[in-house]
Amino acid sequence: MERIRACVVGATGYAGIEVCRLVLSHPALELTMVTDRKEAGTRLDAFYPSMAGACDLVLVQPEADAIAAAADVAFLAVPHTASLALTPALLERGVTVLDLSADYRLHDASVYEQWYATPHTSPELLSQTVYGLPELNRAGLAALAERRAQGEAVLVAVPGCYPTATALAAAPALSQGMATGDLVIADAISGVSGAGRGCNARTHFCHANESVEAYGVAKHRHTPEIEQTLSEVAGREMSVVFTPHLAPLTRGLLSTVYLEAAPGVTAADVQAAYERSYANEPLVTALPAGQMPATSSVFGTARAQVGVALDDRRRRTIIASCAIDNLGKGAAAQAVQCANAVLGLPETAGLLAPAPLV
Repeated sequence: MERIRACVVGATGYAGIEVCRLVLSHPALELTMVTDRKEAGTRLDAFYPSMAGACDLVLVQPEADAIAAAADVAFLAVPHTASLALTPALLERGVTVLDLSADYRLHDASVYEQWYATPHTSPELLSQTVYGLPELNRAGLAALAERRAQGEAVLVAVPGCYPTATALAAAPALSQGMATGDLVIADAISGVSGAGRGCNARTHFCHANESVEAYGVAKHRHTPEIEQTLSEVAGREMSVVFTPHLAPLTRGLLSTVYLEAAPGVTAADVQAAYERSYANEPLVTALPAGQMPATSSVFGTARAQVGVALDDRRRRTIIASCAIDNLGKGAAAQAVQCANAVLGLPETAGLLAPAPLV
């Protein structure tokens, strides 16, 4: 098999180094370039000693011409707004882009500008971009694969960790008529690595340890992304009340959603809907009735687990939880899953390792 050359932009961040780890063990991808603006000139294994013996690449500046000469596909594990400066140039040079930032996830540039407080400098690309949540948008990824097979460089907007878990928790109820109304309430808990490698007062060990804290209440930037996805799934405009929480975990994310149950729907109906939705999904498991997911069960993997229950009292409510690894299915592993899809590879290539036992 001819190897497909891959560059990881922002390789020293937590999501970036996780992409590197997955690419290094991938059966069809070859890691040929790693970049970092601040650490250029440093070997990756000097920055992350765990890479010793696996990768001897030196970090370089993220320049479009150099990336195009060295790679067929680029994973952009960069902060929001940074992708805007690089993605158009890479596409023009024939490099397929998997963007892990939020810069191309929202369909409407004005919504992006409202929530991210910066102009969107390439809104013309939004209509060409596919939102890369494979379990909900496999047809879109297949269309990109056809375009790439015809010689076109394509762009995938890899979803955020909170939107991924929230969408996987809510989608079966919305798509199969189990839920009514236009409101989804989502409470989500993330490990500290979700904030990135840079430390601040909230993510400092002394602050985060032995504490759980809500943040970004009523204003978190992932809210419009979640609303966009759930509206498409439901076929009607949905509103989301989203409250994220920070927990003293290194990695892991659990999102629990609450939806109004449709009249006459039973617990057995809801359970069957979730089992149908994920029966043929290799990386998402609908747990048996009575079981709920735990982040430890998906730690370090590309997998998601979903559990659901019906509170059948005066206000009948569907309660569904999804556990993912925020750096796995919530970032790097999902990016690789999307890359597999658009590159014409098996979707699970390089992603089937189980969670560590301890």
